[in-house]
Amino acid sequence: MEPIWAVGLMTGTVLDGNIDVALIKTDGERIADTGAYTLAPYPQSIRALLEETLRQARAWNFEGPEPVIFREAEEALTRAQSAAVKDLVESQGMRMAEIGVVGFHGQTVLHRAPQPGRIGRTRQLGDGELMASLLGTKVAYDFRSADVAAGGQGAPLAAAYHAALLKEADPSGDTAVLNLGGVGNITWWDGKDNIVAFDTGPANAPVNDFVKSKGLGEMDRDGRLAAAGKVDEERLARLLQHPYLTKPYPKSLDRFDFTAAMAEGLNAEDGAATLTAFTVSAVGKALDLLPRRPKRLAVSGGGRHNPTMMAMLESRAGVEVVQAETLGWKGDAVEAECFAFLAVRVLRGLPISFPSTTGAPEPLRGGKLTG
Repeated sequence: MEPIWAVGLMTGTVLDGNIDVALIKTDGERIADTGAYTLAPYPQSIRALLEETLRQARAWNFEGPEPVIFREAEEALTRAQSAAVKDLVESQGMRMAEIGVVGFHGQTVLHRAPQPGRIGRTRQLGDGELMASLLGTKVAYDFRSADVAAGGQGAPLAAAYHAALLKEADPSGDTAVLNLGGVGNITWWDGKDNIVAFDTGPANAPVNDFVKSKGLGEMDRDGRLAAAGKVDEERLARLLQHPYLTKPYPKSLDRFDFTAAMAEGLNAEDGAATLTAFTVSAVGKALDLLPRRPKRLAVSGGGRHNPTMMAMLESRAGVEVVQAETLGWKGDAVEAECFAFLAVRVLRGLPISFPSTTGAPEPLRGGKLTG
């Protein structure tokens, strides 16, 4: 297949109020070209609606009928994301007819990893059929359900794209990709056929929630609070006993599996410092689980804008840390680009998850494709 232009969408569990939209040209195996990337802010009304939806999703917890708010939120976010796609495409002097497919991840409102004897559950809100009708192009969506139904974790799904990036940048196995969103996830590739990926632990979500609870804004901007604080090393040592951190992969997390409550009783600075130290120490433990410990981490996602987190990552995880841009990637765009890449794989009937990334029983096709 010749490479085609595809648009990818991602709205992370950190709920920063933005839609990530990226354009790439790919055949689902190699990246022929990367195009524009933008952050399209949600209106405040949709942001508030999504926060309430997440709250109700946690109360629901897959028991009984879904909350009524899901339908309202799904339509609102689908319309907003469709508009963001159209705006990006038109801003590049392109027409929607030139876009082969849109990868619509949707908004994860709840994710429950599988347990022995119990398959997992996952729910992303996003109406692919509505988006296809609004944009007049094919849409790939609901990327995780097939994997979960087959007994997989349903996450992380970025591994296939991360591996494609590593093929160009460093196929030696010495570099791994770390994405720091609401949750952290890592991908390692040995340069041959072994790809490993899993969620490392929390990333920005607990710190953001903690800072919000103190009435100090949406996040620890530039890591200033953490830089001014002192890590509660005794508490950190206790937190690092959590069984998830040494559990073998494949494994995945919900955004609320680790919460701001880990810093309860600490002041703003010390709490931010301790939560940040926990995030990066969890990454260090993740590196120890890999078949070979990489020498370097290429970091994408919002966490790489936090210099305190990046410095702590190097010192506490014991690894060289570089921005994704060092390898020629767009660090903020990687996750949205990933869903453009996966959309083309869905279009081609190629697998999007693997036994060593989600625990799927075999390389598994997934996603739904409109019309």
